[in-house]
Amino acid sequence: MLTVIWFILIGAVIGLLARLVVPGRNPMGVLLTILVGIVGAVLGGMVAGAVGAGSVLAFVFAVVIAAILVALLSGGIGRRRHRVF
Repeated sequence: MLTVIWFILIGAVIGLLARLVVPGRNPMGVLLTILVGIVGAVLGGMVAGAVGAGSVLAFVFAVVIAAILVALLSGGIGRRRHRVF
């Protein structure tokens, strides 16, 4: 149970950091970004647990999957950048 709480905290921090890192206007609100980060971190932790990873690798899985999920859903990956001359 304590591990799930850690993943929730990690996901919340990743969600908050994503708001700062992703450039431009973010179509998701702050709470939704945090929630997506939490879901990603918990999923990452579950995947790491399913493959028998240790606690350090589970932490890495949680952070990476949460960051990817937030970036994908907030439009940070694949967003076209327009140059104005």
